[in-house]
Amino acid sequence: MAVRYNKLWKLLIDKKMKKKDLQSAAGISSSLITKLGRDEPVTTTVLMKICTALQCDIGDIMEIVKDNTQGKK
Repeated sequence: MAVRYNKLWKLLIDKKMKKKDLQSAAGISSSLITKLGRDEPVTTTVLMKICTALQCDIGDIMEIVKDNTQGKK
């Protein structure tokens, strides 16, 4: 399984926000923004900060999808 944050980026566009705005509003570091941009896992604490800043639910910013590379060598 893999995490995708495409919903987060779409929500930022809808709210006319930039990644830097999210970083400031949620009180998170630029390295966390980078991790999100690479669809890397982050802690639930970070996700809660983002949801609080954007006034949304966790399902509004991320989704879990099947990882096709799992089990392949």
